[in-house]
Amino acid sequence: MFVFMPRVAASCVAAGMLMCIAAAGAIAQPAWKPEKSVEIIVGTSPGGPQDRMGRMLQKILQEARLVEVPVSVENRPGGGGAVALAALAQRTGGSTLMINAPTMLNNQITGKSALPYTDFAALAILGIEYESVTVRADSPLKSGKELVERLRKDPSALSVSIGTSMGNAGHLAFALAMKAAGVDIRKLKTVAFNSAGDGITALLGGHIDLASTPPSAVLPHVQGGKLRVLAVTAPTRLQGELANVPTWKELGVNSTHEVWRGVIGPRGMTRAQVAFWDDVLGRLARTEAWKKDLEQSQIENVYRNSTETAKYLKAEFEESRVILSDLGLAKN
Repeated sequence: MFVFMPRVAASCVAAGMLMCIAAAGAIAQPAWKPEKSVEIIVGTSPGGPQDRMGRMLQKILQEARLVEVPVSVENRPGGGGAVALAALAQRTGGSTLMINAPTMLNNQITGKSALPYTDFAALAILGIEYESVTVRADSPLKSGKELVERLRKDPSALSVSIGTSMGNAGHLAFALAMKAAGVDIRKLKTVAFNSAGDGITALLGGHIDLASTPPSAVLPHVQGGKLRVLAVTAPTRLQGELANVPTWKELGVNSTHEVWRGVIGPRGMTRAQVAFWDDVLGRLARTEAWKKDLEQSQIENVYRNSTETAKYLKAEFEESRVILSDLGLAKN
């Protein structure tokens, strides 16, 4: 049966078909993926916990073939992470990542950085560490209790290293524990280094009495018999090599503190770019190689995607502002 269709109607139908074809073509467009090398910026010098996280990320991304382009790590130490943030602020697109930690939030609160954390794309939380207080193997301090007693008498009697700036996670963890123990924390002799690794080098050389740092930074030296861990800020004892180290709570000091490690990207990342890293980093967190590396580094395997990370950072920022205000360090 022949049906007559007016020319105008036929044109509309044809146009509609073209629109459908165009829409189908748009839907069929491939999702975003990096076309150039992926760069991982680390705001500390080599050897610290953030650097190790960055290199673990680089290793698994390549070995598990989660990306199809080369991956490099660039260390940008200085300013307690401010130098690295400034470098990230100059990047665009989705091929640059940066390892971040509580220092990013704390530097904004203390006025060390003029770049708000909300200027950057929250991509993931990849793990949680706790802080340790460590001494040389030949230190006269044999326990966390002896340390507390010494600092109660004279808060400036011992020097403690932190990385990467005053008010960072290592500083907060140690100060909060000492405050809970009845020490005048404003008189503590605290020395900031460009990374936890630099502080450990100073400790090994006898230039610093203590180091407040994640266990991953000291574990190789503990295994080598050069350092001893006096206490950890975890709610319960750690596993493996440090299972014999007491928590501060076990020592009668009511204090715990966790340190997260995460990934951020440049401002202005598109939804497709964020979605790509949600998928890739989610799969990375499930690989056996990643789980094994975290376990060996005494890092708790905690993964949060971009949406969860944005909410988490907001809550952490508010909590850190309260703590830093109590310490007299908050300016923003």
